Amino acid sequence: MINWSTLDGIWVPTSKGGHKVNIMAANKPQLSQVNSTESKTPVTSRLVSLDIARGVVMILMAIDHVRVYSGLPAGGPTPGIFFTRWVTHFCAPAFVFLAGTGAFLYGRKLNSKKSLAWYLFSRGLLLVVLELTLIRFTWTFNFHYSQFVLAGVIWMLGWSMVMMAALVWLPTWAVGTIGLLMIVFQQIFEKIAGFLPDGLRTYYSFLYTSGTNGPSWIAILYVLIPWIGVMAAGYAFGTIMLREAARRRRICIIMGLIMTALFLILGPIAVHFAPPQRNPSPWLFQLLNQQKYPPSQLFLLMTLGPTILLIGLAEGAQNAVAKIISTVGRVPLFYYLMHIPLIHISAIVVDQFFRGGFETKWFATAPFTGIPPDHRWALWLLYIVWAIDVAILYAACRWYAGVKARHPNSLLRYI
Repeated sequence: MINWSTLDGIWVPTSKGGHKVNIMAANKPQLSQVNSTESKTPVTSRLVSLDIARGVVMILMAIDHVRVYSGLPAGGPTPGIFFTRWVTHFCAPAFVFLAGTGAFLYGRKLNSKKSLAWYLFSRGLLLVVLELTLIRFTWTFNFHYSQFVLAGVIWMLGWSMVMMAALVWLPTWAVGTIGLLMIVFQQIFEKIAGFLPDGLRTYYSFLYTSGTNGPSWIAILYVLIPWIGVMAAGYAFGTIMLREAARRRRICIIMGLIMTALFLILGPIAVHFAPPQRNPSPWLFQLLNQQKYPPSQLFLLMTLGPTILLIGLAEGAQNAVAKIISTVGRVPLFYYLMHIPLIHISAIVVDQFFRGGFETKWFATAPFTGIPPDHRWALWLLYIVWAIDVAILYAACRWYAGVKARHPNSLLRYI
């Protein structure tokens, strides 16, 4: 069994019960002389805490997508529906942040920035193609691509990876700094849109809110800024995951608590100074209902703080629940590609046998569904369908994770 030990900040493998390898005696340069991203030490083992965090948000994500097909509105009006939507807000930030962390760790394994850049570029374009073709079809079960195409979360992840292919050539500290600046000062990009001609501003909507609806041929749900910044910040976060287990656990817990505390301090201030609502919602709803499209700074504090805290708390988890969740987290794209058609088919079955039928036009622009109120599900039915679908997805992920583990260098690494 391989353990990871540290010597002057550089990680080296040792045998269980053996001695640390003295890399200084092997004439290796000290960390003070080499940027950590340039170290040649490869990462060869998975970090289960990251898999658990990914698995949790993948499972939560399915709740919202079952909600889409149930017809229940996003975020209200009852507390049950509000929190059904709210718990899924953690998904996109965690996807993007951990994609950056995964890129950093994969780069260490490849030991080549050129190989990492090519992987990010090619996988990013693959995600964009999947969003525009397979994923769009499984949302709608129709081929009316001229009538509706969605720039969803996979689209955003794909283009963010393409842009990360350029950023990874920079030192890790520079990538992280760019990411944080993009998050904190994201509103500057909205100001830039005001100086652009109308035609260019339309396509600028892919980057950030520009005051227009974007091109007529696509519905833009996820702009690219500040999500690229979130991925870049996650990339820099990867350096923390190279530390000794107890230390990275402590850092993640402290970082997660600080970010969550900042949200709990700044959030109420923002609610207090916000313009009065025409139909005011409860104060707690106002605090938790932060802007997601595009994600505000408070939204990212609210979601990434607990996510990083979870990574710290999940360090070393080995119980049965942790193993189930981590299995899902090991193959997140496979889970994503499978869960939409499964939920769609489940909705058709439920509507046909329990709600008196369905019409394909309800799902013609999913996830923007238009289901009549008398065909909307009860909340308990939503959660039963979600639990059954997650159980099916777990079985599929367990099988695929085994196949992928047996063929680590095949094209399966892209999915």
